[in-house]
Amino acid sequence: MKRNFKNIIIDAPLLIGVRGMLLISFLLLFAEMSFAQVSATVDSTSIKIGEEIRYKVQVEADSTQIVVFPEGQTFTPLEVIESYKIDTARNGNRFGLIKEYALTQFDSGQYTIPRQKIMVGEQVFYTDSLNVEVRDVLVDTTKQKMFEIKPLVDVNASFFNWKKYIWWVLVPLVLLGMIAYFVFRKKKRKEAKEEELPPYERAMLALQRIDESHLLEKDSHKEYYSQLSETARRYIDEEVYDHALESTTDELIIRLDEEIKSGALNLDKNTIEELKSVLKTADMAKFARSKPDIGTAKADRNVIERVINETKEAIPEPTEEELLADEEYRKIVAEKKRRKKIIFGSLAGVSVVAITLIVFIAVKGYDLVKDTLLGHPTKELAETEWITSAYGSPGVTISTPKVLIRNNFKLTEQQKQVLKGNETFVYGGLLGDFFISVSTVSFNQKTQMDLEKAVEGAIGGMEAKGAKNITFKTDEYQTLGGAKGLKVYGSMQKENPVTKKTQKGDYFMLNFAEKGGFQQIMVVYNSEDRYAKDIAERIINSVELRNAK
Repeated sequence: MKRNFKNIIIDAPLLIGVRGMLLISFLLLFAEMSFAQVSATVDSTSIKIGEEIRYKVQVEADSTQIVVFPEGQTFTPLEVIESYKIDTARNGNRFGLIKEYALTQFDSGQYTIPRQKIMVGEQVFYTDSLNVEVRDVLVDTTKQKMFEIKPLVDVNASFFNWKKYIWWVLVPLVLLGMIAYFVFRKKKRKEAKEEELPPYERAMLALQRIDESHLLEKDSHKEYYSQLSETARRYIDEEVYDHALESTTDELIIRLDEEIKSGALNLDKNTIEELKSVLKTADMAKFARSKPDIGTAKADRNVIERVINETKEAIPEPTEEELLADEEYRKIVAEKKRRKKIIFGSLAGVSVVAITLIVFIAVKGYDLVKDTLLGHPTKELAETEWITSAYGSPGVTISTPKVLIRNNFKLTEQQKQVLKGNETFVYGGLLGDFFISVSTVSFNQKTQMDLEKAVEGAIGGMEAKGAKNITFKTDEYQTLGGAKGLKVYGSMQKENPVTKKTQKGDYFMLNFAEKGGFQQIMVVYNSEDRYAKDIAERIINSVELRNAK
């Protein structure tokens, strides 16, 4: 028993050690499986001006992790000319992702592609910075033909970027135009051609169409007699009595009798009786569903043709006054038709515009459509071609929708004792709709800059210019190039100098103390402007200090 107990004491630690080793091995294996790997390479480190560099980012991560690659102009001072789709390859429960960018630069020199931020799940990874050389293109100026500098040309600023939306308007217009042409144009031409025929020829053409329709063979007596009755009535309406179409059979016959008695119509009484008989038969076929035999129906058709022929012969030649009156009547009718066409065309145009607007609003939203049509100053800033440039000394590289304008002022003698230079570049005004400012200060001697005091001075400067109730928060900040500084952001109240209304504004401010100087970037915008925040963040994210390490 003692020996067995001793064995148990010895074997227990051994068992615990084995389990511990297995647990550690499992944890190491799990850590290895879930650990992400990020690397970046370029296909060339030396190019000519304007040539393309392929920048490749490779990420190996777990299949359950979300990977976010950098987008936009985060490769400054190089420009992104194209961002390619992500190439994905699966290896077990891990993914291998490859994202490529096409970069270029149009100035010669030595450049550093800054570190790029990659998000893998909740982890942040940075790629290594890479050095590239951009070489000049040698040009033999002795053989190159020189041209004079062209004069400046004034360009009218467009109300909005119509090229971006022109196809949304043209495509519906073209489609509706084609439909209108093929569906209505042919029919209108045919009807117009028939309208140009005299009433007698139109009546004969109508009878010919009745013969070709074979309605009797199809047992369509109602339609047959309807067309036959309308042909006779329409001819009489145009040549004898202008209310023949809407008159009953009895009213029409009475009217024709009156025309005969007055001498206006030299028509035989038997002809009137035959017409009356056919019209009565037509009424029975239309309203009482009577079906005369085919022989009677064809005989009635011949009666209508004979009535039309005899009526044509019985109508006396029109006098000169009647011809003039008829011509005036035709002009009035033509004018009415022209007005109808204008009204129809206007309604069609309004309908096309309305449909296009509805489609735009449904796809893009009401606010975007309204701002596009009526114009929005901040939206136009976002959609304009942005400019990347370096300002001041030590230089600050920044992308902005407009070129920043230098504020010219001279240093006092007291300031010259401390400062080597002080430059400020701005767009807009602090109390306006959108304001951008880049300030750089260089010192004569090495100076330790207190960024927190600089922030206090900047806020005091905003208050001096009319800003009120300024709130602020501070965070440490680092650019992709490695420059460390202080980020300040918050809100304020300001009175717009144009509208005289108090508005709530937000702002971002970056402060750096690099290369023995001080750099400050500020963006101020209206809080209620739906486009301004995105523009401000894009500007702030583009900030880089040249040669910062």
